Amino acid sequence: MAELTESIESVAQLATVWRAMVVDRDADADVRDLPGIAVRWADCPFVFWNCLTLTDVDAEAELMGQRLGQAADIMRSKNHMGFLWLFEDLLDDEARSALEVAAERAGLQYAFPGTGMAGDLLPIPEPVHPDLTFARVTTDEQLRAYADLNSRGYGLPLEVGRDGLVGSTLWKNEVYAYLGMRDGVPVACAATVEAEGRLFVVLVATDPEWQRRGYGEAVTRKALYEGARATGLTRATLHATVAGAPVYPRIGFRPNSPIRFYTLAG
Repeated sequence: MAELTESIESVAQLATVWRAMVVDRDADADVRDLPGIAVRWADCPFVFWNCLTLTDVDAEAELMGQRLGQAADIMRSKNHMGFLWLFEDLLDDEARSALEVAAERAGLQYAFPGTGMAGDLLPIPEPVHPDLTFARVTTDEQLRAYADLNSRGYGLPLEVGRDGLVGSTLWKNEVYAYLGMRDGVPVACAATVEAEGRLFVVLVATDPEWQRRGYGEAVTRKALYEGARATGLTRATLHATVAGAPVYPRIGFRPNSPIRFYTLAG
C-alpha cells in the first residue's frame, strides 16, 4: 500500500506542477480535471507542456480502455503533439495485462518509459563539483541557456525549448532553476519548484557533449539544496527518464510507479 500511496502522490505532483507550468506558458491553456483524466495542455511546440494523465486508482481494464479512448480524442483535438503519461501502478493486474492492446485500439503508440520517484531526503549537504560553478536562473539570457540545454539534452530544435521557457517570469522568480557552468559555459541544468509540501524536480538536462561526468547529478543536488534552504521542505519528488533513473537513488530518491509515455499513432 505504501508503494501505491507514493504512486498516487506522483500523479498528483505531476498534475499540480504541470498546471502551473502550462498556465505560465499560456494563460488560456487547457487544464481541465475530467473524471479519470487530468489535462495539462498548453498546445505549444514544446512537447513536454502538452500532457494528459489518467488519475483513476486501481482502474480495471474496461475503465482503462474508456479512458485511453477519451485521452486519444483529446489529443486529436489539439494542434501540437504531446504525451499521455500513464502510471502503471494505478492500474489493476488485469488492466496492466490488457494495456498494450487497449492503447493500440485507442490509436496510441508507446514512446518511452519513465519512473516516478520520491524521498524524504532533505536537507542535503551543499553540493560541489570540481568542474562546475552554479548560477541561479534570474535573467532572460540564463533562461534561454536553460531552454537550450533541454533542447540539446532531449534532441529538440533550439526554438522548441525556447518556446516552452523563454519569456517566463515563473521560471525566473518562483522556480529554483540552476545552471551548472564549466569555465563559464552552461553544460547542465536542473530545477525544483514547491508543490503541495514537496519539492518537485523538473527539466533536468545535460549537454550531450558533457554527459557522464556527474554534472546532471551535481546541478540537481544544487536545485534541491537551494529549494530546501528557501522553503524548509523535507520531501522531494520527480519523474525520471531512463538516463536519470540510475542517478537519483544516489541522492536519496526511491522509485515508485513505472510510467509509460504515449503519443498518437502516426
